[in-house]
Amino acid sequence: MSDTPRRTGTFPDKDTILGFIRDSATPVGKREIARAFKLSGTADRERLKELLKELEADGTVERGRGKRVAPPQSLPEVAVLEVSAVDPDGEVLARPLTWTGEGKPPRIFMMPEKKGHPALAVGDRVLAKISRINDRLYEARTIRRIEGTVGRVLGVYRPTADGGRVIPTDKRNKTELMVLPANRNDAEPDELVLVDVLPAGRLGLPQARVVERLGHTAEPRAVSLIAIHTHGLPTDFLPAAVREAQAASVPSLTGRTDLRTIPLVTIDGADARDFDDAVWAEPDPDPANEGGWHLLVAIADVAFYVRPGSALDRAAYERGNSVYFPDRVVPMLPEALSNDLCSLRPQEDRACFAVHLWIDRHGALLRHQFVRGLMRSAARLTYEQVQAARDGAPDEVTAPLLETVLQPLYGAFACLWAARGKRGTLELDLPERKVRLDGRGRVAEIAPRERLDSHRLIEEFMICANVAAAESLESAGMPGLYRVHDQPSPDKQESLREFLGGIGYALPKVPTLTPSHFTRILAKASGKPESQLVSEVILRSQSQAEYSPENIGHFGLALTRYAHFTSPIRRYADLIVHRALIRAHGLGPGGLDDAAMAGLEDIGEHISTMERRAAAAERDAVDRFTAAFLADRVGETFTGRVSGVTRFGLFIRLDESGADGLIPASTLPDDQYEHDEHAHALVGQRTGRVYRLGAPVTVILVEADPLTGSTLFALPTDQEADQPLHSGHRPSAPVRKTLSAARKRDRGR
Repeated sequence: MSDTPRRTGTFPDKDTILGFIRDSATPVGKREIARAFKLSGTADRERLKELLKELEADGTVERGRGKRVAPPQSLPEVAVLEVSAVDPDGEVLARPLTWTGEGKPPRIFMMPEKKGHPALAVGDRVLAKISRINDRLYEARTIRRIEGTVGRVLGVYRPTADGGRVIPTDKRNKTELMVLPANRNDAEPDELVLVDVLPAGRLGLPQARVVERLGHTAEPRAVSLIAIHTHGLPTDFLPAAVREAQAASVPSLTGRTDLRTIPLVTIDGADARDFDDAVWAEPDPDPANEGGWHLLVAIADVAFYVRPGSALDRAAYERGNSVYFPDRVVPMLPEALSNDLCSLRPQEDRACFAVHLWIDRHGALLRHQFVRGLMRSAARLTYEQVQAARDGAPDEVTAPLLETVLQPLYGAFACLWAARGKRGTLELDLPERKVRLDGRGRVAEIAPRERLDSHRLIEEFMICANVAAAESLESAGMPGLYRVHDQPSPDKQESLREFLGGIGYALPKVPTLTPSHFTRILAKASGKPESQLVSEVILRSQSQAEYSPENIGHFGLALTRYAHFTSPIRRYADLIVHRALIRAHGLGPGGLDDAAMAGLEDIGEHISTMERRAAAAERDAVDRFTAAFLADRVGETFTGRVSGVTRFGLFIRLDESGADGLIPASTLPDDQYEHDEHAHALVGQRTGRVYRLGAPVTVILVEADPLTGSTLFALPTDQEADQPLHSGHRPSAPVRKTLSAARKRDRGR
């Protein structure tokens, strides 16, 4: 807000008044405006009233409750909010329970709850006081919760003299719950339990009743159980769905193409339990396509077994996808299908939905043909096996396949890879953690997941099949679900452009960005100290991929058409695409029904939400396994990098294991730190000290709690920030203003 006093004899013009309204964190009335500009007397009041009417008439401001004004579509000062998500950095996001504005509502960050109050979870509703940061970003603080939104809590039972306590497993929830003896349900010490929170009394801890006992926390399975229950993943199938799965059998060849003589192979991870795609390739015998290839991608025919409206279909839709943990899978389909009939096991007849693909020597897709068939996998191979064979060390399984199967696969892959490079995809090859467990279910190792050419080979074959699926739907005029990925929003583009410009990289201002614009920047930064930083900020600027019946293309892959077709065992979206193709091409039973066709938008939104839920649960489990792995190393020193910057602290990723943890802002060297969102940094208001995304750090492990997945670090007392303000980037305008004021205060001391 403006704090400049009005000069005697002057009245603020329209732009000045408008600037004051826009800068205000909440809607303002005539009284606040008059006080700020020292307006008095009847003439000033009437003039202000007319000016506000003009602003309202031309749509520059809107009038709300109590005749208070704010920029258009602003949120009120107090409103009911619903918690919508917890982002990867731990920030709690909310949305207005009612939104009448155009487009999506602005983002709302919830402030941490008061000490002694449970942390907010997705679905909670609160009456909150709201402050506007800018037109699309707000901050809110809970006034009170709306009754009925705090219900079931997962925690660890610990006996006490007066009954027991339940310590929540949610690291954001610091409030213990009291369990009286009558509500214990025979829970044992250190047992994982689900409790219902009872109506609050006036004094003491909130009370709870144990409703389910889930096993001892010392059991290795407890880590993934916590993630499963925290995120509400359904684990049990209704008897009707199980009966349908168990009654299924491999179909006959009637109405199908016999693919059993083609040596299709599956290539998966060593620990994979379901094999839903098989591949084969040969040089295209057509002389008109010299140097081209004929590919075959065969996918488990899930649509044959899971019919629209069946109990299996309802169960698959509810889940949306399978969820993968280091020690288990929560499958989308019962095991009788996912691990048996729909798993393309070697030397067994299996129903498949396959696509023939013809590409030219440059990797361009020339044509395709979808068929329902019967196949017999020639071998179940692992990525490591295939890569070793390619590198000259075949084993007894791959040696007979090397010339006839594997070398043609790599020949076709080389063309597809060249096409990928030519179209300029976004290549953000950021490290991914892999948790390896020993025979007892304990963490043996956490290491970056290896990326081999064999991984890329399968990825390119699947992308080609997915493109063919999208093209086939579009050419047939058949509605379906596309995998869409929008380009970064204009706001994110501008923020990224400002940040990159500050460290010497230019993101051009063009009407339409392409992935190649980012790829050139990544190539320029490669091998330089800021390489990781550049990759991180570009990743954070990207939109989130989702499922939609409206095709807007896939920005990251630089593709105009893309639909998920290759994993119907584990993704409901792929099952929908299979059904749409079956109906479009008259390929037999199990096609898309009219009800699903009319509800594709809702289906896409639902499974996109389930995908985000699964990703959060998987990340949550990895965090807990990682904390268990580090629990014996508290007090040790590690090297790492700043992987995230929020208002409440710095997220650190360790070099050694890829483990993530938090340095709370309150533990940083003595100063008040301002979060510069555009610069991805915490900036000291008094000292100008900067902690920024991507900065290398040395940290001390302070806490590693496997139950909550909480890993806390601290900086050694002698470690300074990565870069002072004068050598790095220019902070954004709000932070520059704050720093300037802070330095003036310091000079005045």
